[in-house]
Amino acid sequence: MIKGSIVALVTPMTETGAVDYLGLEQLIAFHLKEQTDGLLVLGTTGESPTLSEEEEEEIVRFTVEKVNGRIPVIAGAGSNATAKTVKKVQRFAELGADQLLVITPYYNKTSDVGLLAHFKAIADASSLPIILYNVPSRTGMTISLPVLTELAKHPRIIGIKEASGDMSYTMEVAQLIDESFALYSGNDDLILPILSIGGIGVISVWANIQPKVVHEVVHDYLNGNSPSAKEKQLTHLALINALFSETNPIPVKAAMNHLGLPAGPLRLPLIELGEEKKQQLIALLTENGGAST
Repeated sequence: MIKGSIVALVTPMTETGAVDYLGLEQLIAFHLKEQTDGLLVLGTTGESPTLSEEEEEEIVRFTVEKVNGRIPVIAGAGSNATAKTVKKVQRFAELGADQLLVITPYYNKTSDVGLLAHFKAIADASSLPIILYNVPSRTGMTISLPVLTELAKHPRIIGIKEASGDMSYTMEVAQLIDESFALYSGNDDLILPILSIGGIGVISVWANIQPKVVHEVVHDYLNGNSPSAKEKQLTHLALINALFSETNPIPVKAAMNHLGLPAGPLRLPLIELGEEKKQQLIALLTENGGAST
């Protein structure tokens, strides 16, 4: 189980729209220095829907090589086709990933029976631990509690990234936590509430720009210093909210580019952050100490 801050890493791009591997290497070094506890590549923040199969595999291979075992590497392997996901989880295992993040199917929404069969087929085919990803605002469906209860029993399903924003649902999920099933916040504005009900970390967009702060929020709380964790979370809440003023990763890439961190442009259909929101974001970055607080 990874405890702490797992960054949902952006995919840096060159001005021509290609994957910027030099920039990716710089980001990996940045996160190793700033105490990030794990790296997630090929997530929503990494613009995975716009990446080719070849780019996905190279990003995983490259990241694993550069991290060199110093912190865990999680690869986003989900899709809305079970067979395609099975192929990904097996390939990413070959490339050296440590864990996998698997989202619910999207667009071709299935029943509870189908969802259970989907995740079980993937977990049965995987040699790596799997974290489920529940984000109904993106996919149009939630992992129901009866389905999640069954999935939590699978030996290779070790946790859930919970990003519904529904704390009532999350409280129910928390009842499934044990030594083999963990809860991670999928929302940067809810890190403390989810830690308070037994969560052990966050898969974070915010950590792209202030990784050490996010690491400290989680570890302060887990080590019994809840006042410090609360102070850090609340101090940065306006900035966190600004990072979601448009569809992720539009604002966080704008923030990174302003701070001189390699991010580059977005791939269509995502477009650059509008000027008014960009200036608001820059003001909050200045107020919150940029990337070094």
